[in-house]
Amino acid sequence: MGLGIPSRMNAIVCHAPMDYRLEKIPTPRAGKGDIVAKVGACGICASDVKCYHGAARMWGNQTQARVVKTPVVPGHESIGTVVEISSEAKEKFGLDVGDKAVAEQILPCWNCRFCNSGHYWMCQHDHVFGFQGGIDDGGFAEYMKYPKGSVVHKVPKELSDDIGAMIEPLACAIHAVDRADPKLDDVMVIAGMGPIGLCMLQVAKLRNPKLLIALDAKEERLSLAKKLGADVTINVVKEDPVVQVMRLSDNWGCDVYLEASGNTDAVVQGLRMIRKIGTFVEFGVYRERVAVDWSIIGDAKELNILGSHLGPYRYPLAIRYLNESIVRVDQIVTHKFPLERFHDGLEVSSKASGGAIKVLVVS
Repeated sequence: MGLGIPSRMNAIVCHAPMDYRLEKIPTPRAGKGDIVAKVGACGICASDVKCYHGAARMWGNQTQARVVKTPVVPGHESIGTVVEISSEAKEKFGLDVGDKAVAEQILPCWNCRFCNSGHYWMCQHDHVFGFQGGIDDGGFAEYMKYPKGSVVHKVPKELSDDIGAMIEPLACAIHAVDRADPKLDDVMVIAGMGPIGLCMLQVAKLRNPKLLIALDAKEERLSLAKKLGADVTINVVKEDPVVQVMRLSDNWGCDVYLEASGNTDAVVQGLRMIRKIGTFVEFGVYRERVAVDWSIIGDAKELNILGSHLGPYRYPLAIRYLNESIVRVDQIVTHKFPLERFHDGLEVSSKASGGAIKVLVVS
């Protein structure tokens, strides 16, 4: 069953680094277990920008599981309205035509060691929407398929697409803060006040650490971080953040450091400012490999080093936080571009020009 779905649609198709084209391609249709949604909005992620510019993390670095397989429709931060749904998906997810929905960014295989142990977000096949062509096509299009096996969530109809496109980033932020597990007496530092960093900040504030410090190189983002709950903001270009954090923590160093900038310098900076037996959570995605003195981690400080990947089991909470305005993203979503101006959106997002923080593509 469907709502007048056209046979062909507009979509951004990735063919190679720097080769993204607006094309007319067949509109996906729902087979057994599938859902097709009309995309309302899809956010441009920092990983999309890095992928466009050919970062090794996405394009064939053999130490990584995920590489881009073209042609593919990018985009994994989307929200849509159901236009076609199989009876199996309708029963499984409680959805119907006309409902708003979001699919988690990974399409698990449900057969590997990690899926079978409940760690589906670490699926061995690592099929994240928008990076591998075919069933993994993403949301920079008029329509998107949530294939059988997707993890899909119903979204309140009153939640706007502009806000709903932040469900995926917020779920990632919640997972990262959960991994960091800040305590009431902790000095917590979050590096990088991009869209996810600003979400992490608000989620961390709910944990009520003793001191919550935001780091960034852009004054306008630090100003927003202050409004959204940071106790202290530090411009890493104007001040030495290590010196300042040591001063603010009575020279012990921060208890928790959450890296969300994707800047290689921020990793070294974090290792310097964190206290002994502190917790370092790595979320950022880097263009290049990061070189650090690993003796700091063991011999010098015996740190707890944790990774954070995607937003498993956190979508329902992210949806509630946004719907109830517990986490505010209205000032984080700053720009919108139609599909036809995708490259303009990518440029604005890449350079953070015009005060851009989160840039959306709308169809």
